[in-house]
Amino acid sequence: MSDLPRSNNSVSRRGLLGGALGAAALAAISSQKAAQADDDPNWKIKNGRIHQSLCSWNFKMPLEELCKIAVQFGCKSVELLQADSYPTLKKYGLTCAMTGSHGFAKGFNRVENHEFCLDKLTKSINAAADFGSPNVITFSGFREKLSDEEGIKNCVDGLKKIMPLAEEKKINVCFEVLNSRVPIEMKGHPDYQGDTMEWAVQVCEKVGSPRMKILFDIYHIQIMEGDVITRIKKFKDYIAHYHTAGNPGRNELDDTQEINYPPIMKTIVESGYTGFVGQEFICKYDDKVASIRQAVKLCDV
Repeated sequence: MSDLPRSNNSVSRRGLLGGALGAAALAAISSQKAAQADDDPNWKIKNGRIHQSLCSWNFKMPLEELCKIAVQFGCKSVELLQADSYPTLKKYGLTCAMTGSHGFAKGFNRVENHEFCLDKLTKSINAAADFGSPNVITFSGFREKLSDEEGIKNCVDGLKKIMPLAEEKKINVCFEVLNSRVPIEMKGHPDYQGDTMEWAVQVCEKVGSPRMKILFDIYHIQIMEGDVITRIKKFKDYIAHYHTAGNPGRNELDDTQEINYPPIMKTIVESGYTGFVGQEFICKYDDKVASIRQAVKLCDV
């Protein structure tokens, strides 16, 4: 061991801390630039093997502005809207890949919610059919100590009642799997019951209709189960829609998150899927247009 004074033989704690903070700041700046960098601001979807859609709630901007961005990048849809937004979509030549319905707080896992959910779904299915929207969303609702067996049974009993209409109108009713782990508003839904693909598949199998499908949210599935590509391959026949977002954080699809989107998109294409993939991340950077462009470009495999 050297007998040199400590100040000459080691890095000070203050120096280490300053260096770490500096490195973190540089990393954040680098990630922001990576997420927003694009040499061609006029870039547009070129491959088109993935039909892309922009979700409406998460970008926090007026619908007309979001429609203009969708058209600019070659996206074909703005989604998670109700029928009163269809005229705006039509104005820009867009469809609504996923029409909203009853929301995730009151779902089919409780019998007392069935009348409310069925009313919402009936109106959404009829509107979607008239407009040309292929899918309507549905949810389980919160567990609140309900067993899986009872929750699944209640969902099946309720959803069976809407299937004749869905089949007649040729509309998919899509059950969304949400994560129940992240205790941050709109980034996770603690106590949500239908929080795995296997739970959702049981519902689909027991309902027994070709119009009962699953919305595969890549962000939520990654948190709950991972093994995303394997699950896409295994359950491809049940999936009628996909959503994206980076994890952790539900933010941009940049180099600060763990999901590798290009091979996932290629797997979706190889599975024979011809539906939509909706961009549903929450922007952490100020330049939302650049963030959307980066995500759309990354998924255009």
